Amino acid sequence: MRIAVLNDVHGNVRALEAVLHEVDSVGADAIVLGGDVVAGPWPAETYALLDHVEHAVWIRGNADRELTGEGGRAPAELVDWTSSRLDRSILERLAGLPLTVSLEADGLGPVLFCHATPRNDTEIRTAISPDERWLEVLDDVEERTVVCGHTHVQFDRTVGDTRIVNAGSVGMPYENEPGAYWALLDPGVELRRTRYDVQGTLSAIVDLGMPTEWPQATADEATEYFETLAHD
Repeated sequence: MRIAVLNDVHGNVRALEAVLHEVDSVGADAIVLGGDVVAGPWPAETYALLDHVEHAVWIRGNADRELTGEGGRAPAELVDWTSSRLDRSILERLAGLPLTVSLEADGLGPVLFCHATPRNDTEIRTAISPDERWLEVLDDVEERTVVCGHTHVQFDRTVGDTRIVNAGSVGMPYENEPGAYWALLDPGVELRRTRYDVQGTLSAIVDLGMPTEWPQATADEATEYFETLAHD
């Protein structure tokens, strides 16, 4: 099965539209939505667009779960701003999504998809986390490929017998070039970047009046920062 992995859309419907157009062109059999889908500038529009996508497989992300009022890292005013734009039934559906999903991918066999790590939706591991820190969270994982998100930085590394892929972020990537980042499993792993009007989107986000600035960072900056949190 050919699988497109779209993680961390974060309510950026403009980036999402560009990626979905490209996904259509490659003919994916399934689209894995790897969490943190709607928490961002256009939550209702993002959900409405994805709710009609066939063959979509949804996974729980911490940011969407926290929109129901559960504590997290996001500022309370941002959570209130975003959640007020969504029906309660949508918030409850997102909070109740599974933590992981396992699918058979062409050339890879069974692949485990998760938002952060296989054991929870907030744990941080990065491209530079020591092998032993990864092995902790891979304990009891039978799949030999694990695809995650959460840190918004693409990477592809192997720890022990397990290949770990971060598909990056569609809507809020921390990368060195502008665009929307995702992954295609067919038959191996292809880390992809889709171009769209990033500057126009950032201007539109400012006009929305979100109670926070849209974060930006390079891959190295974000990785180094998240690695400081990985030991909390």
